[in-house]
Amino acid sequence: MKQIVIEIVAYKPSWADEFATLAKAIREKLPEPAWRIDHIGSTAIIGLAAKDRIDIQVSLGSAEDFEEVGRRLSSLGYQEALENRSDHIPPFGPFEIEEWEKRYFRPPADQRPTNLHVRVLGRANQRYALLFRDYVRRHPQVAAIYAQLKRRIAEYHTDTSSYCDIKDPSCDLILHSANIWARETKWKPGLSDQ
Repeated sequence: MKQIVIEIVAYKPSWADEFATLAKAIREKLPEPAWRIDHIGSTAIIGLAAKDRIDIQVSLGSAEDFEEVGRRLSSLGYQEALENRSDHIPPFGPFEIEEWEKRYFRPPADQRPTNLHVRVLGRANQRYALLFRDYVRRHPQVAAIYAQLKRRIAEYHTDTSSYCDIKDPSCDLILHSANIWARETKWKPGLSDQ
């Protein structure tokens, strides 16, 4: 198990601009297959403490585009993590494996820390990331609780596997409420490239 220091830092206004710069380079390389490029994760939520690592989601029209997109991202210096081809499945499903399929890429060596997730538009994992982001953006109390939780997990767990094993079910709890909110408000994902 890889021992690391998981550091949760105060929100940085520069994260939005850093995402925009990264998304522009990706958009130039993926003009057709990328339907959306979104800033996701904690750095996409104004005021939320987070690991200083930009999460990006590229949404494709079809799983058939995974291979081509992988080649194009490789030309930018991204490296696919072959061991990470699926997101965890929450206890409320859906339970079809393809709903959670993805490709995950590590950033080029000279790029700021980044997590690049490539998912298929309309699948459960693609929706999960956008709904989670939009719900927490609109609920500052949830953001404050989530920040406190992440700090506590990071304090006691120094490997990414343990950190995620605890954080993922916590996110599922938030998403459960987010799903109710989405139905009540007729939520649609925010704009891409944001």
